[in-house]
Amino acid sequence: MMVRHLLLRGLCLGLSLALSLPAGAVCANTPSRQRPPNIVLIVVDDLRFDELGVLNPVLKTPNLNRLAKEGVRFANAFVTTSLCSPSRATILTGQSARNHHIVGNELPEPAGTRFFPGLLQQAGYRTAMIGKWHMGQGDAPRPGFDHWVSFAGQGVYLPDQGPGGHQMLNIDGKPVPQKGYITDELTDYALDWLGQEQTGGKPFFLYLAHKAVHEDFTPATRHEGQYKDLPAPTPATQADTAANNDGKPRWVRTQRNSWHGVDYAYYGEKSLDDLRRRYAETLSAVDDSVGRLLSWLKETGQERDTIILFMSDNGFLFGEHGLIDKRNAYEPSIRVPLLAYAPGRFPAGGVVGGMVANLDVAPTVLDLAGVPAPADFEGRSFRALAEGKPAGEGARQELIYEYYWEFALPHTPTTFAIRTDRYKYIYYHGVWEPEELYDLSVDPDETRNLAARPDQAALKQQLRERLFAALRNREGERVIPFDAKNRDGRIYRSRDGAPQGEFPPEWLRP
Repeated sequence: MMVRHLLLRGLCLGLSLALSLPAGAVCANTPSRQRPPNIVLIVVDDLRFDELGVLNPVLKTPNLNRLAKEGVRFANAFVTTSLCSPSRATILTGQSARNHHIVGNELPEPAGTRFFPGLLQQAGYRTAMIGKWHMGQGDAPRPGFDHWVSFAGQGVYLPDQGPGGHQMLNIDGKPVPQKGYITDELTDYALDWLGQEQTGGKPFFLYLAHKAVHEDFTPATRHEGQYKDLPAPTPATQADTAANNDGKPRWVRTQRNSWHGVDYAYYGEKSLDDLRRRYAETLSAVDDSVGRLLSWLKETGQERDTIILFMSDNGFLFGEHGLIDKRNAYEPSIRVPLLAYAPGRFPAGGVVGGMVANLDVAPTVLDLAGVPAPADFEGRSFRALAEGKPAGEGARQELIYEYYWEFALPHTPTTFAIRTDRYKYIYYHGVWEPEELYDLSVDPDETRNLAARPDQAALKQQLRERLFAALRNREGERVIPFDAKNRDGRIYRSRDGAPQGEFPPEWLRP
């Protein structure tokens, strides 16, 4: 080992003289290739694709900005189901909801479900899951992880918000009280585990899965009021006007007067402007968490031997089309931030325009680790894109989207969509609704539905056929899953809110 170290040092010195650079500058940019890289996957909740300081300068996210400026930002990253449990399951299984069968937030994963960290574990990685699991309501450790810190269901931001005023964590199968603000506490646990792994000699994989920034938006005390003077933008499509409603399905106008609509958001408990500000303030602790992780990697000399992937499980609407939250197939719902940071491996400041999806995360992580991906993975590695190379023949050309109606939040119907780099076609199953077709190249806000235009009939049919061909599961079937209803859910509307939507005029006859 000493001889290898001296040879490497001599090589660095020689290169530095040839390039007229300090020896440290050359060596610092050379990641260790003696073992597979450490990998950290950070998944946050419900973060919009544009909720980063690099895209929205009024936001103070210096550490996330650093990931983008010193790493790679994927400008067209999407999820195949914009809902917590199905999306996180897709990230961890490399499969779509129709195949991993985790289609809602109520039930746990089927027995025998395989998560890719188990493959890393078999390849010699030490693995940890710290944070929000949220496949079903249980918090028990799952196979594939050497260390486990989680909580039941959605979890809470503060301990006194838990059942009976006490929230518990599950740490390797043992109940432990939550002590503080959850984003900070999960980061504490992550750094504690990393500190223990530092002397283990094996590469590590950390899955840090935050609750933030899920509703009920609760910032850390130090960030309360951070954006109290921030103007809350109003999307052009938010107003309940004839122009905005033209071409939209009935459910869209109906939902604007509901738990997930601007007229009765969360039953009117908070103003939309206040929700918007608290959402941004809640993100600040996530940015602090990323900063603490970056500092630890630098202090321990592992910055250049570690790859960080940062993403969200869902997007989020704040008034677009009169809606809030996610679930639907509109752009703010399905687009997510995705950052890849690996000094010396990925080009600094790179922006990738190619389409990628949460479905592609599992094969990408395995590719980075040098572990073969199983044949039943549906996604494809975006490692080449992260490294600034051509995507090759396997480049993603389209995204297939699926969301299944939930009785607990019955506002959004079962939704299927296909999105290419230009067009989006949306179909609603089991309800009396028109289809939607948008040319995103000239209509990125999805305001002009082309589905009823005769000159677009051939395109609509082509996309429709491609969508339904892709929606078959691995058994070759098209199946609509559903769960047993056990409560009413969020069914209430305001008497003063918008009325139900109307049928398209072209459907009406004398």
